[in-house]
Amino acid sequence: MAKKSCIIKNEKRKEVVRRYEEQRAALKATIGNAHAPIEVREKAQQALQALPRNASPTRVRNRCRISGRSRGYLGRFGMSRIDFRLLALKGEIPGVQKSSW
Repeated sequence: MAKKSCIIKNEKRKEVVRRYEEQRAALKATIGNAHAPIEVREKAQQALQALPRNASPTRVRNRCRISGRSRGYLGRFGMSRIDFRLLALKGEIPGVQKSSW
């Protein structure tokens, strides 16, 4: 089980990303616009850098819904490999069965 503080911190990051999502997209579009004047693009870069660090989506970490574990995350199921294996062996994940050959 991950520390509660790590899980809460990650949830706060998700909230900050959602809050600044539209503003970041607008600034990124301005920066990427080749027809915009250089001064405008530079101001957009400075404004993007002035945003909080946690406003970047790359700061958010994928975590298991059950245990909060960050490593071994299976995105398709939204859980870690350990919890996936336990639930799959119990038969609690629909459509998943233990393979044998």
